[in-house]
Amino acid sequence: MKAANLSALLAEVASGSITTSDAVARLRSFEVDDLEFARVDHLRPLTQGHQEVVFCQGKTLDQVLGICESLAERGGGFLATRADEDIRKGLRQRFPTAHVNELGRTVHLEPKKGGGVEITGNGTILITCAGTADLPVVEEARVVARAFGNKVETLNDVGVAGIHRLLAEKEVLSRANVVIVVAGMDGALASVVGGMVAVPVIAVPTSTGYGASLGGLSALLAMLNSCASGVTVVNIDNGFGAAAAASRINHL
Repeated sequence: MKAANLSALLAEVASGSITTSDAVARLRSFEVDDLEFARVDHLRPLTQGHQEVVFCQGKTLDQVLGICESLAERGGGFLATRADEDIRKGLRQRFPTAHVNELGRTVHLEPKKGGGVEITGNGTILITCAGTADLPVVEEARVVARAFGNKVETLNDVGVAGIHRLLAEKEVLSRANVVIVVAGMDGALASVVGGMVAVPVIAVPTSTGYGASLGGLSALLAMLNSCASGVTVVNIDNGFGAAAAASRINHL
């Protein structure tokens, strides 16, 4: 249930067109859809500002389809992340109008009402990355940030191995309201960007790198030890978490 739906329901109660018990019953019908294997939370827009997101990893295709069908029926759309090839194919067949991002492993069915996703964020979320190998995480973050109602820009392949590429984009950095920095290897890009901007920086370490990168652990530790102020770090390869945090900041 969205805030507008709740406001309309309260207005009906105030006008006397429905009783309070009827309103409570209607609210309860929006709370949870019990599918046995999942309890789909339809009050999430009121508590967190956005619809429940489907994390597909570890779920069967039938489970993902069931959850997405429930969300689409109640909210008009859904967002699925970490969808492997079989799940992406299954969702595309079931929802032909859904936007499938192969690189980011996301599937997004936009709400039917209102002409799609409304931009409600106050500014621009800029997602920048060190190298091309980081793009799967960038794309996950981009799709999520856009689905949550934000204007999004990307600045790719500007790592510190060729720092002049980043320095040439100062104007792009300066107009961002929040910056997400995605980097593997030594993770140094987060500190550099953190020293160049006055807005919040959310760093995403990636598992990109050779053996001693330890699957992203080296980048994670480097980002946690950043000497630049205002840098916050999320988990390895967690583009979704970075986008969710950036969206909340951008909606303040």
